[in-house]
Amino acid sequence: MQNIMVAENIKILYERIRDVCNACNRSFKEINLVAVSKTFSVGKIKEALDAGQLEFGENYVQEMQKKRDSLINQPIRWHFIGHLQSNKVKYISEYVHLIHSVDSVGLGKEINKRAEKLNRVQEILVEVNTTNEATKFGVTPEKTISLIKELSNLRNLKVLGLMTLGPFSENQNDSRLSFRQLFELKKNIEREGVETVEMKHLSMGMTHDFEIAIEEGATIIRIGTAIFGNRSVK
Repeated sequence: MQNIMVAENIKILYERIRDVCNACNRSFKEINLVAVSKTFSVGKIKEALDAGQLEFGENYVQEMQKKRDSLINQPIRWHFIGHLQSNKVKYISEYVHLIHSVDSVGLGKEINKRAEKLNRVQEILVEVNTTNEATKFGVTPEKTISLIKELSNLRNLKVLGLMTLGPFSENQNDSRLSFRQLFELKKNIEREGVETVEMKHLSMGMTHDFEIAIEEGATIIRIGTAIFGNRSVK
């Protein structure tokens, strides 16, 4: 029954995504779903794979490494969505598809260095703290454009957009201001016309607020609970 549950959850989720896209006149094809598999087992990931899900997000380097080693022959595109320390970059640089959480020049330089050694270009998003919450990582909105300009000089990095987290709130509408701010920031960066930077993605929205995120321009949504169920508290 577990296989049916995850597959059914994904099916229902895609229906919800399609409904909100229709309601706000967006194309369903614009939305990329990243299944957030942190704390869930390899078995759960396999269930999602069987249902056709290929994009998976993890928050912790060691956990992602173990899962990747167990699923190395699967066509998974791994997204790193948590806070990334410079000294951990080397463990994921060979295979990570997209890093969502770059918020400093130092981290960008380390990712660039590792990518250069591997003769690859690493795609990244810049994480922005749109809620001014001290418990969250991310560059401030005011410093985002200058950071992106510095990152654009690194030849083995490709900035593809921005990422943010909405505020910690039960009310999904509380996220709207943060998401709208990220969308406006994207437009400002596009107007700057920074060479080598492609503002292709806005990564925002989780299980409780992804519909608001889509309404406000998200192209990547990061969903865990609505696919895999509630996480066990460690």
